[in-house]
Amino acid sequence: MSSNDFSARERGPRIELTTALAKDDDVLVIGLIAPESDGDQPSMLITDDLFDDSTAESVSEALAALDATGKSGELTVVPAPAALPVSRIVAVGLGTDTDDAEALRKAAGDAARGLDGSATVVTALSAAGVGPIAEGFYLGAYRFDEYRTEKSRSEKRPPSQIRLLAAKTKENRAALDHALIVADSVAMARDLVNTPPSHLYPAEFAERARVLGSQAGLRVEILDDVELEKSGYGGIVGVGKGSSRPPRLVRLIHEAKGSDKTVALVGKGITFDTGGISIKPAAGMEAMTSDMGGAAAVVATAVAAARLDVNVTVIATVPMAENMPSGTAQRPGDVLTQYGGITVEVLNTDAEGRLVLADAIVRACEDDPDYLIDTATLTGAQMVALGNRTPGVMGTDGFRDRVAAISQEIGENGWPMPLPAEIRRDLDSRVADLANVTNNRWGGMLAAAIFLREFVADGVEWAHIDVAGPAFNSGGPWGYTPKGGTGVPVRTMIAAVEDVAANG
Repeated sequence: MSSNDFSARERGPRIELTTALAKDDDVLVIGLIAPESDGDQPSMLITDDLFDDSTAESVSEALAALDATGKSGELTVVPAPAALPVSRIVAVGLGTDTDDAEALRKAAGDAARGLDGSATVVTALSAAGVGPIAEGFYLGAYRFDEYRTEKSRSEKRPPSQIRLLAAKTKENRAALDHALIVADSVAMARDLVNTPPSHLYPAEFAERARVLGSQAGLRVEILDDVELEKSGYGGIVGVGKGSSRPPRLVRLIHEAKGSDKTVALVGKGITFDTGGISIKPAAGMEAMTSDMGGAAAVVATAVAAARLDVNVTVIATVPMAENMPSGTAQRPGDVLTQYGGITVEVLNTDAEGRLVLADAIVRACEDDPDYLIDTATLTGAQMVALGNRTPGVMGTDGFRDRVAAISQEIGENGWPMPLPAEIRRDLDSRVADLANVTNNRWGGMLAAAIFLREFVADGVEWAHIDVAGPAFNSGGPWGYTPKGGTGVPVRTMIAAVEDVAANG
């Protein structure tokens, strides 16, 4: 798949507002609210006047006959009464709280994943909120089968059109437009993560970022390996020199005309991580195709900033390299000079993400940003501490807490973590300014963030989001989250950028 083919790929269904059922609708999706008390019947979430009394009674009886409870994630399918132009009704369980936007998003995703083979779907879930329902359906219908042939590609495709029953008001149209840009940006990041390393190496990743950025109206700058070495990007060059496919640094710039605030974004773009000379175990190494998940999220967020025309300048700085073992690879014990002059002793070549991020952070700080957010699939310690679904958020206290609160509000559930002072001395090197890892096994996620803090300019409000687990789902799908690339933390970063635009 070429860069232009990738940028033109349809990543989700067409979603629009409608005020009534139509004869070409295949399926009607409604919500089912679980009762507060045992013994009570669940209630239907539908738009006003969707059902007359007879139809409502018929649907309720059919759902009761199948013991539908309204439990979150439950899907119940019943034949539609003759009075309706659809053939089936799918009731998706909402639990007891219909004011929870994330629960609505997950319910819509559950519904979308269960509707393969249905071309056109109409839903009354939008009665509870157009934005979350649109996001959930779009992301739940996401599929990535670009490298499958007809031999293994499913004949049943996800819905190509979703119609949301809701008034066509200015507010609903705006909510839908915003939701589709956000969801498409998440899907864009998923596509990049899901593209195999045979097809997404640094030069190709940079080219795809260039095409996506240019199409969105971003200014794009790309430094190749010769320019990186000439300019002193020792971290990026050092990590990339073991590979036959040399590194890149991509810059994507969205300039706001009405704001003097700047948000810098930095994302780790290791297109494949073997660990280098400190090679990883073979078992599970294939998941390291996702080690550019932070970079994918940053590229997608920068594109979203342009498409949403946020009133704050956003500058993404994205290092891209492949970490391979070879005769030219950096060795444990080597000392490299990071961009900006700090020297680092490389004790473990598998702690490479922080080396490329350090270069990019220093370059990003040369733009004098007010805020800096970096994100990376950085440490296995993130999963040990917080599991596979909870990003760790570290940084300057105020901005860390602000980003974590935003992440929790939008459903990506970032959790604030400390940067204990005593860990810093464990990064002292015998021969250089810093070592890239500590000499003990404890607090690895925190140590990596403390390393990065050394490269953040004074006065810059900074948040680091470790998504080692949340960026890639190696288990089964759930809610609107598929197996493979998840797109985390795109929604957190978009919301944080918009929060800065609104509140400074």
